[in-house]
Formats: sequence, structure tokens, C-alpha cells
Amino acid sequence: FAELVLETWDLHCDRNGQEHRTADMGCEQLVVRRGQPFTITLRFSGRGYEEGVDKLAFNVATGPCPDETSGTSSHFVMTDCPEESCWSAVIQQQDGESLSVSLCSPPNACIGRYSMTLETCTDYQGSSFQIGDFVLLFNPWHPEDTVFLRDENERREYVLSQHGLIFQGTCNYICSIPWNFGQFEDEVLAICLNMLDINPKHLRDQNRDCSRRNDPVYIGRVVSAMVNCNDEDRGVLLGRWDNRYEDGMSPMAWIGSVDILKRWKNFGCQPVKYGQCWVFAAVACTVMRCLGVPSRVVTNYNSAHDTNANLTIDRYINERGEQERSSRDMIWNFHCWVESWMARPDLEAGYDGWQALDPTPQEKSEGVYCCGPAPVKAIKEGDMQLKYDIPFIFAEVNADVVYWVVQGDGMEKQSIRSSDVGKFISTKSIGTDSREDITHNYKYPEGSEEERAVFEKAEHQKKSIGEEDEGLHLRIKVSEGANKGSNFDVFAVINNKTDEEHICRVTLCARATTHNGTVGPQCGLTDPVDINIEPGAEKRVPLSILYEEYKDKLTQDNLIKVVALVNDHQTGDILVAVRDIYVENPKIKIRILGEPMQNRKLVAEISLVNPLAVPLNGCVFVVEGTGLTDGHFVKELEEPLEPEAEAKFRMDLMPRLSGLQKLMVDFESDQLTGVKGYRNVIIAPQPM
Repeated sequence: FAELVLETWDLHCDRNGQEHRTADMGCEQLVVRRGQPFTITLRFSGRGYEEGVDKLAFNVATGPCPDETSGTSSHFVMTDCPEESCWSAVIQQQDGESLSVSLCSPPNACIGRYSMTLETCTDYQGSSFQIGDFVLLFNPWHPEDTVFLRDENERREYVLSQHGLIFQGTCNYICSIPWNFGQFEDEVLAICLNMLDINPKHLRDQNRDCSRRNDPVYIGRVVSAMVNCNDEDRGVLLGRWDNRYEDGMSPMAWIGSVDILKRWKNFGCQPVKYGQCWVFAAVACTVMRCLGVPSRVVTNYNSAHDTNANLTIDRYINERGEQERSSRDMIWNFHCWVESWMARPDLEAGYDGWQALDPTPQEKSEGVYCCGPAPVKAIKEGDMQLKYDIPFIFAEVNADVVYWVVQGDGMEKQSIRSSDVGKFISTKSIGTDSREDITHNYKYPEGSEEERAVFEKAEHQKKSIGEEDEGLHLRIKVSEGANKGSNFDVFAVINNKTDEEHICRVTLCARATTHNGTVGPQCGLTDPVDINIEPGAEKRVPLSILYEEYKDKLTQDNLIKVVALVNDHQTGDILVAVRDIYVENPKIKIRILGEPMQNRKLVAEISLVNPLAVPLNGCVFVVEGTGLTDGHFVKELEEPLEPEAEAKFRMDLMPRLSGLQKLMVDFESDQLTGVKGYRNVIIAPQPM
């Protein structure tokens, strides 16, 4: 028999992509998921394959120094009965000179970019043919994969969906912004794989790093470190929180991860300016979904940053409600991180499932700015010693806040108020735009027996005093219409739940603040007022917050912190209430004109009214949406936008993908920034 010579081959990128749910990544390269068969066709020249005469074998290899013992290369012969635990090749069908072969990786194979060669042997004469590259990803559809997720709707949301919502605002006013994750967009997969290849662990020991890429725990830890650049590791984003973003993009201006990842690549892996927690989390979510790990962005309201790990955050204010001294311990009005779904074979049983990963650089873990993966179950149970970083996240959702009022004579007095850390932990619901509250995954109900047991295990005594049923109660209310450009009122509301009259002094103070708890200049203060409250009665003390006062003090976070103090003359107690008020941006209106259908032109009309009493200069709209726009579309207005005037423009869309898509808009100007809007569009499939 003449030697068997390979003439051409077909990797069936499109068909395999459909079957492996990677087709949206484009069909320029073969992208498959581990543990699942894929088909290639080999075409030989001159004669076909003869069983019993020709021997066929394959080599697959990943990384710079592939090695069978470390699982980064495999040599396997054609067989009739494949084994699940290793690479295999099975003949599917033969048609003359062409041969279809089904290849399959084990469900615990290393992910990444592979090369593949075919070896033929006839009568002891052999040849080797390079048959192209492919990418192998994690497989949440395979029961033996450590990222297996049972529910198809969850896999659709947490692996395949390219757009979502991220919750922001305050615990009293929860709002959301749209986000374009875009994990299947052009270049994103290559950028994510490159991120793995330039991470410091890879540069230190390439073979060891590649051999550990079968483990989502390891990958999650690498991604958590590489999304920030605090270790000078050529990470993706530089964080900044001081409202000075002129030499980059304000964190509030982004509406998607793709733009950030492409900028990072195009700048030669220099950090992109600037990120804050939701930007870090959203980019990490994109990378993890791209690699095949089910992931979601979660938001924790009143999130504690407990630097000295004593689970108590002390706040010092004077009798006018102003901050007395700063502390490294902070309360963020919200903080975002990522949850990724994976098994934890490295821990004892019971910790599989959602794992918290936090790429925002806050504290070092094993010498590197990364955090997690921490089993959410371990956070709930207070299992502090488990890997990784449980104490830090436990504090974020459980620390106590104790307010100390520093009196004129320097005496410090502990105020009476209950702790409010770790509220309304939120993520986008599956398949809809509503909010799912997942607080119960992180903590037992406050005051329950289980909570007490967890705190004992965590060696934590709750310091803050819960509100008694009797006594005076204090809270802060906001009038309707805390809109940018308008005045609004806040009230200290005092309830007397005793059976005697109380005389007390009330003070209200308002200051601009940032989302990580840094307090800025004052924008409202009442003189102390003395009031009498009858038994069972309620009294309100108002404070007007004027646009003239706050307009130049508000940061791009649009937050005002109101502190109310009540001195009870009878008992000498001091009550403190604190509320962050989110000043709302105007709405962006989006209209869709025409019949939404795949590969058919569609028009979007986008408009916004200037609510301020001054013109807006340098107005820019940025529009993007995976499957709807090609990259992102920028519309700059040539003229200033006068007060009460409407900016309106139309743009053409060419929907590439069918199904539910999101069109997202961001508006920037000198006075109004980070204004967001979105519209869901259901695209009908192209008629066959």
C-alpha cells in the first residue's frame, strides 16, 4: 500500500460551534467545550483510509512546553471504544477518500489554545500533518465538569447572555444600569486567553500554570488578580475614586466590557483608566463567561471595608453631624463583586456552588491584590479558615457600625442605632430585568439563633445595639423628586414610643459623598432645634437641599449623605440616623422604528431633555449592544444643549443575532455625566 497522505481537512467550525454553543464567537476558529465530542473530516489524496492497514493517531498540545504528565499534551490512537477519562478519536463514517472522525477531550482537560497534528503509519512508514488549532473551554453542560450547572435557564443567563443589569444606587433607592458583557464578540476570546498568558504565575512557571488551567478555582483567582493592575502585573483596569478622571474615562461612563478589553489590548496591555467596583466586577464576569464558567455580578448595599479585621467599623461625628476624623475603615453605599459557579474538590464536601470573586483591589491575598474564590456557603456559616479570603467578605456583609458622637468637651458617646451592613444583596433575575435578592445566601436572618451561632464561630460579638421597642426612634425621610437640577426636602422623623413627654434637640447635616463613603463638602445644615414630643407622637424636622448648594459639590456618584442627630435631654442618649440620597439623572428615551428582524436594517431614535438651568456643553451619546451595533456608536452634539431643550438623533442598526437583545446608551457632558438608558429589543430570526 502507498503511504497515506492527508490532502485537506475540515474542522467544521460552524457546525461544531452550534453544538458546543460557541457559534456566536464567529466561525474563524474552532471553539469547543471539554468533555463533549466534536467532528472533523480528513480527506486523503490518491486513496482512502484502509482499516487494518493504516494506523492513525492524534497529538493535541497546549502551552509553550506541552507535557503528557502535566496534562498539557496527549497522544491517542483511533479506537472503537473511547474512554471518558482521556482524549479519544472514533471513526464516524468513511466516504471514499474522506473520513469523518469524532474527537473528545476528558471533562477535566486544561482549557486554552491547542494545536493538533495527525500521524499516519502504513507498513512502518509514517508521516505527520499539522491540522490546525482549536480552543477548549469549560463546559457547564457536562455533568462531570467542575463548572456543571444543572438548569438550562441558568446556563442561558450566566454563560450565554451577553448583556445584563448591574444594581447601584443606595439601599433606600435601588436602581440599575445596563451592561454589555459581550463575551462572544470578536477578539474577546483571544484577549481573555492572552490575559492568562501574561499573568505573573504563567511568567514564573509556564508549564505549571498551563497544567493548572483545568481548575476553575485557579482560573478564577488569576482573573480576579488580572482585572486590576495594582500588582504592576499588566492588569486591565486602574481604579480611581476621587472624581478626577480627565486623563481617562470616568468609571461612570462605561456601558460594557468589550470597549475596555479592546483598549487594554490596543494599548499593549497597559491599564485602562478608570474603574470602580462594578467595572472591575463586570469585566471579570465577561472573562469568566467567555471561558465557560457560569458567572454573575452581585451588589451588596452598605458594604463594609474592614481593614483591621475586627468586624467593627467606628465612625466619629461631632454634634453637628460632621465627620470628626477619617478612618481607613469605610462603608461603601454599595459594592459589587462576581459570583462564579464551580465545585470545590479542594475543600471538604458542602462548599460547591456559587463562589465570590472580587477583582476590585482592596486588600492583598497571598501577596497579590485578588479576592476569592470564597464559597458563599462558607461566608454564611462563618467558616473563616477556608480558602480563600472568607474573613474579608464576611466583614463586608456582617461588620458592625458604631457611631461615636464627639461632644464639645471632647467626650465620646456611643450612639444608639442598629447595624445596617450587608443589605439587599442583589443580582439580575434569570430571564428578566427584575432584581433577585440573594441576601439569604450570605447570612441568616438578623437576630436568629443561627446568626448568633455563626458569629460565635467567627468570634464576633455584635457591638451595635438593636433598636428597643420603646424609647425614641429616629429615621430620615426624603420628599419625592430628588432629581438633578431641582430642590428637594429631607426630614428627620422622630417617634416617641414611651408614655412620657420627651424634650430633645435635633440637628440635620447634608454633605456630598462618594460611593465608597468618602465625605465631601457640606450642602445643607439646620440650626439645632429643640422640640417637645408627646407620648406616642411623631415629629418631623425638615432640611431643604437646594440645587444652588449642591450643584458644584456633587461628585459623579450623585450622592448626598444626610446625618440626623437627636439629643434626648431626659436620658442623655444620642440617636444617630444616616441616609445616602441618590440624586437622579434625567431619563434617556429610546424608540425603535421598524420591524426588528435579523440582518435587516432597523432605526433607533434616542433623546434626552436637559433638566438643568444651565446649558450642557460637550454633549456625547455612546450607543452599544451586542448583536445590534457594530462595536459602539458615538454621536457628538455640535451645539450646547440649552435648558429644557431636547437632544434627539436617529441611528441605523443591523441586528446580527436573533432573540432578546439590549440597546444601551450613555450620555456625557460637562454638567451631567454617566446618564444611562436601555431598551430591550426582540429580534425575529431571518426567514429561511
